[in-house]
Amino acid sequence: MVAVTEFAMLKSIPLLSTSAAVALFGALTVALALSGPALPIDKRLPGADNVGAAASAARVDIQGRFTSYSGKPSELTGVWSGFRGAALDNIVTDPTPLADQWPVDGPPVLWTISLGDGHAGAAIRHGRVYILDYNETDRADALRCFSFDTGEDIWRREYSVNVKRNHGMSRTVPTVTEQYVVTIGPRCQVMCADALTGEYIWGIDLVADYGAAVPLWYTAQCPVIDGDTVVLAPGGNALLLGVDIRSGDVLWKTPNPKNWQMSHVSIAPMTLFGKPMYVYSAVGGIVGVSTDGTGSVLLESDVWTYNVLAPTPVLLPDNRIFVTAGYGVGSAILRADESGGQITLGIDQRLTRSQFACEQHTPILYNGALFTIMPKDSGALRQQVVCISPDGTLLWSSGKDKRFGLGPFIIADGKMYILDDNGELTMIRASTTGYEELGRVKIVDGRDPWAPLAIADGRLLLRDDHTMKCLDISAR
Repeated sequence: MVAVTEFAMLKSIPLLSTSAAVALFGALTVALALSGPALPIDKRLPGADNVGAAASAARVDIQGRFTSYSGKPSELTGVWSGFRGAALDNIVTDPTPLADQWPVDGPPVLWTISLGDGHAGAAIRHGRVYILDYNETDRADALRCFSFDTGEDIWRREYSVNVKRNHGMSRTVPTVTEQYVVTIGPRCQVMCADALTGEYIWGIDLVADYGAAVPLWYTAQCPVIDGDTVVLAPGGNALLLGVDIRSGDVLWKTPNPKNWQMSHVSIAPMTLFGKPMYVYSAVGGIVGVSTDGTGSVLLESDVWTYNVLAPTPVLLPDNRIFVTAGYGVGSAILRADESGGQITLGIDQRLTRSQFACEQHTPILYNGALFTIMPKDSGALRQQVVCISPDGTLLWSSGKDKRFGLGPFIIADGKMYILDDNGELTMIRASTTGYEELGRVKIVDGRDPWAPLAIADGRLLLRDDHTMKCLDISAR
């Protein structure tokens, strides 16, 4: 991956004429050939397996095509409504007791399905599993609905869009309500369908309609649904956008005079000084937009701005916000202040990359502490699970013999589940006093098992780049 500082330098290089670019490329090729053996290249590095993620302004026919299958929904009633769950905190509230220990060969695998290349996570509702897959054969984003019992497809709605392999293709998690399911595709196409039948309701192409710039490694923003409003962050000519979930009509838009752009971050609903708002960490700064249906800006600050942002901001007590990023950036605890009705942000405390950070997944605030997996550039703590207090004090780390790659992780029934880069699933006690491992087992064999985890009815959904499995982790 390109480091933040290197990426910023790349953006500052002026454009060259075609002839100059060709000459420069030739000179660089000769220089590299004479410089001795090249360093090995990881073909999975973002951008290394794709010519780029630049967006086309050509409008995509999002309605696409529909296919019905023979799969039947489960009678289970558990819900994991989308990215980080209904409360957007990545803490499972399903009352199903979960096992404190596993058999030697791990929890039972109930079913396994094949997926297109990517890191898209699942949502669960109505005894169905929803995932925005990518159909590499037909070159199409595919919203798949399949049985929570068997993994058999129930229906699929897909639309043609050209997505080249760029460290995987699919990225996002659908958001599903009682009636609707909403997705955002890798190239910023938003689709709403009936959650039960798959009937197309509406679609918005954020690139063609709002001038959104597809992020460096495709869209990772997951849709937020607040009542009957779908909240999106296009960048382009609308920093944030509220859409009627029933019709697709635009209810409000937040202007974007500073031309802040879409990051890999998802929107985080928060309340600061009694004011509910949608907080978004864009490429350019942090904005807080009122939830009152006007799209008005309550908070705007460039105190935290980087070119590569993925973890979502986390609300802390006392009107503070925790923000983090990878690539050597580290973290910060931001302090919100209010004066004369205006809310401002300042850095209350800065944490270096070796103190506390996270590259991809959002830290979890649980029992008054923050849990995360440290990035690989964090020195002695690299890729360890760590727990800190909200003031930045390290409470514990997993130790140099317990490293976990880039995540993902989730908390349920007082336990934390972590899937590491080797496909091993680890269960630990979600404790603020120390690292206590309860179980560890190899689950998947593929590359980059980075998709967010989902748990409902005592079942855990996880995946690598091409395979999803459903595990029974209940105490049954």
